[in-house]
Amino acid sequence: MNSIDVSIIAIYIILTLWVGIWISKRASKGLDSYFLGGKSIKWYYLGLSNGSGMFDISGTALMVGWLFLYGTKSFMLMWLWPIWNQIFIMMFLAVWIRRSDIMTGSEWILTRFGDDKAGRASHKIVALFAVVAAIGFIAYFFEGVGKFLTVILPWDLALFVGNSEWLTSEQSYALIIILLTTIYTIKGGMFSVVATEVLQYGIMVLAGVLVAAYTFFAFSDMEITSVITEEWKTVFFDWELDTHWNSEFQKFNDLVDSEGYKMFGALIGMSLFKGFFASIAGPTPSFDMQRILSTKTVKEAAYMSGFTNLVLFIPRYLLIGGVVVIALVVLAPQMAANPNLTGGDLEILLPQVINFHVPVGIKGLLLAGLLAAFMSTFSAFVNAGPAYIVNDIYKKYFKPKATDKHYIKASHIASFSVVALGVFMGFFADSINSLTLWITSSLFGGYVAANFLKWVWWRFNGWGYFWGMLSGLVVASLQFLLDQNKANLTEGTLLFELAQMSAIFLFPIIFGFSLLGSFLGTYLSKPTNMDVLKSFYANVHPWGFWKPVLKELKKDNKKIERNSEFWRDMVNCAIGIVWQSSMIVLPIYFIIRDYPKAFISLGVFLITTIILKFTWLDKVRKIPN
Repeated sequence: MNSIDVSIIAIYIILTLWVGIWISKRASKGLDSYFLGGKSIKWYYLGLSNGSGMFDISGTALMVGWLFLYGTKSFMLMWLWPIWNQIFIMMFLAVWIRRSDIMTGSEWILTRFGDDKAGRASHKIVALFAVVAAIGFIAYFFEGVGKFLTVILPWDLALFVGNSEWLTSEQSYALIIILLTTIYTIKGGMFSVVATEVLQYGIMVLAGVLVAAYTFFAFSDMEITSVITEEWKTVFFDWELDTHWNSEFQKFNDLVDSEGYKMFGALIGMSLFKGFFASIAGPTPSFDMQRILSTKTVKEAAYMSGFTNLVLFIPRYLLIGGVVVIALVVLAPQMAANPNLTGGDLEILLPQVINFHVPVGIKGLLLAGLLAAFMSTFSAFVNAGPAYIVNDIYKKYFKPKATDKHYIKASHIASFSVVALGVFMGFFADSINSLTLWITSSLFGGYVAANFLKWVWWRFNGWGYFWGMLSGLVVASLQFLLDQNKANLTEGTLLFELAQMSAIFLFPIIFGFSLLGSFLGTYLSKPTNMDVLKSFYANVHPWGFWKPVLKELKKDNKKIERNSEFWRDMVNCAIGIVWQSSMIVLPIYFIIRDYPKAFISLGVFLITTIILKFTWLDKVRKIPN
């Protein structure tokens, strides 16, 4: 690596540490200050921080591979997660969540189900889920960043520790980066996380712009169009994917057939079905929820969520599109001639492009940007997970009365423990992939039904929530075990057929079992206390089936009308998904020089922005602080 690139990375790391430690003194006033920044951070800083936290290395590498192989329509594969839950949060969920005025997602559950035995059961399972997820993702980051850095950086750090059997170069790199990130995250809490993530966001944007600009000077229109087809460039699709590549790149057509996304129409249809319920369920108890709860007012929570969408996708896809163009022009012919070049793993395209095909200076900034992506996502999880340990477990059940100084120390210990446990698990690479896949496959399967019902149905209670989440998680875990052991199953049996199905197509089964657990848990136990429901509805004011609660409020002479904005919110969400999609395809079309489609995308973006100004922004402005 050139000394200029090394210097850029070193300056970035030193600057990040200095900013994080310099601002950390503001986090010592109490738990609210440590985990939520005292609800004093401006909404646009939180929006930049939230977008930065979603700009991770692993996801970027995956999207590079998808865009390379499937073309522009690959952005719809992101609906598997789904990314447009951010639109639902922006349109109405951020307002509902922030009205609770609490610290964590599991504490929010108590405002819905009460603080009795049923409410505490639901509270505990959310807190446990949040902590396990944080540990699992930290372990995943430990493995991922180590592998990334060993591909990019030239030094074998294992030689310096003297025994590569006990500490590999990958693990050494991961330990160094995690240690540096943990220092300012634990010391400064939310203040340091947001400050450093805003800095990291700027680095990532600069890297994306420079990579995109480099492709314009380095490659001609003809070089790009000679590789990609019209099918590669279109966002439209049939039930089954058509041929994406010319005959000279037949190896890539074969890869499309074998990747599992050939039945694209069915896949997107199921993604829409899953995405609707997953999005209304709301954010999982993680850093996204913490950003919402950190805003000063309900109005600013909505602003922050909308701003997150606006700042995330265009710069991210400038970087992804630029890397893909380099891979298309330079690597695609080599890969077609030698399929073993990547071993069929398209995620390796990102480090290969950086290593061999990006000029000095830009390479350093790009590496600093991707390192920033890792550090921002990692620090966000380190800040979110311990909040549930200290506030929802330690403070609530073990030491309810203590000084702020005591709780801050407990937060430091909890943060360090979460990181240490995640790193310990990260040393077992084979098992950590399984753990991460279990979390992600179970996340929406077990989380969706119960968290959807909590918003829209008054009769749904704490036991229904507990058993709904638990049954969904158990069934989703069984599905994952089937997938991991499908080689040992007898062909032709039901279990074998289920094991061959993609997890997305099994979602209705997982969702159905979770609904069954929710309904049985609800109807086999008494309803939530009406005073709790009245307080929740009067405060949050969601739409859905709340008629008995509304009647009781009217008996108390409370002038609260039924929330009748369901259809307006759904129309806004549909417009928002188009708006979000236009921000993804716009930079792609400009980078591949398809200017007619680029200007159409720009037109769609401007039109949907104007519509949302009247249907969403003007509505948010009327919300009282």
